[in-house]
Amino acid sequence: MHVIVGITGGIAAYKATNIIRLLTEAGHTVKVIPTQNALRFIGATTLEALSHNTVDSDLYTDVESVKHVSLGQEADLVIVAPASAAFLGRFASGIADDLLGNTLLVTKAPVVLAPAMHSEMWQNAATASNVRTLTARGVHILEPAVGRLTGEDTGIGRMPEPEQIVEFALSTISKQDLLGKKFLITAGGTREEIDPVRFIGNKSSGKQGIAIALEALHRGASVTLIAANIERVPAEIKNIYRVESAQQMGLILDEQLEDHDFLVMAAAVADFKVLKPAASKLKRSELGDHLKIELVANDDLLENAVKRIHSEKLRVLSVGFAAETASGAKHLEELAKHKLAAKGCDLIVANNVANGAVFDAETNDVLILTRSGRSVTAQGSKRLVAAELLDVIVDLHPN
Repeated sequence: MHVIVGITGGIAAYKATNIIRLLTEAGHTVKVIPTQNALRFIGATTLEALSHNTVDSDLYTDVESVKHVSLGQEADLVIVAPASAAFLGRFASGIADDLLGNTLLVTKAPVVLAPAMHSEMWQNAATASNVRTLTARGVHILEPAVGRLTGEDTGIGRMPEPEQIVEFALSTISKQDLLGKKFLITAGGTREEIDPVRFIGNKSSGKQGIAIALEALHRGASVTLIAANIERVPAEIKNIYRVESAQQMGLILDEQLEDHDFLVMAAAVADFKVLKPAASKLKRSELGDHLKIELVANDDLLENAVKRIHSEKLRVLSVGFAAETASGAKHLEELAKHKLAAKGCDLIVANNVANGAVFDAETNDVLILTRSGRSVTAQGSKRLVAAELLDVIVDLHPN
């Protein structure tokens, strides 16, 4: 996708670097158009390095190519962040006196603005009128955040965080191919209690499961998330069950399964639990140099869910995840095929976690295998991997 990132003059211009980074890491082609005032706050060299494209904000260079027309016509999405009060006024009035303004008048792509200015400026009647005008024309405008402003003041007017801007912008052009569908998604890593202060856990951050939940929401689905030990869940995800152990997750799964169209088991579920957790804290001074803990197997939650789907003939498509320590791509494929056959799910998502790869990272590299024999590789940001996975799911479950 071709994305234009416009930057106007304001102290928040430095935050645009993270917007560019998030978009490029997700595989999008980014062209940055700063205003001349924006370049007072951030340099073109930085913007070129992050976007991997040249930055030229001058309307009167390369005139023969009519670049504002080509830029506007090629764009699939335009994001302006920060959008200053002066910019909002010019855009609302149709004033095109620079490259960004001319490009915006040409493009038919969705336009997303992230205003940033002092509270009084945002609340001024002129700004409010400009926002109403632009909104009526179909421009998408995020509400500024509340917080510390330039100087010592605090209030409304901060530019929203880059992650929020990108999520909102991408949602405006998302396919709605999952409209009305219901997803039950597990994410995070379960913990098994040793005593009231200690547990057996794993390194899963839950980021891939969260990415799948967000992508499903933006494509029209409703999502129920079973979150295992995830501190922060994005506000867009409303229906959340928080759990700690595999047993707790299993109870929610059993309760919710039949009410959903898709089950995505992205959580890292502990294979074993402590047979007899201590009721009080185990003290080192009383244990000595050795501690023996007897473990017993947890239920296999994916296997149990798939068996129930089959036995009760539920119309639920099941997706399993397999974190493997493979010697290479061929070995990973062999392990994924074995896991797919053993679990009986409709498709498996396998990744290689050798040497600590993937855990808590922003990117992923996975192999998606279906029971019909389809094989898809997906790599990049975890949101991009989520989109690839949902494309495969839609193909398997078109109705």
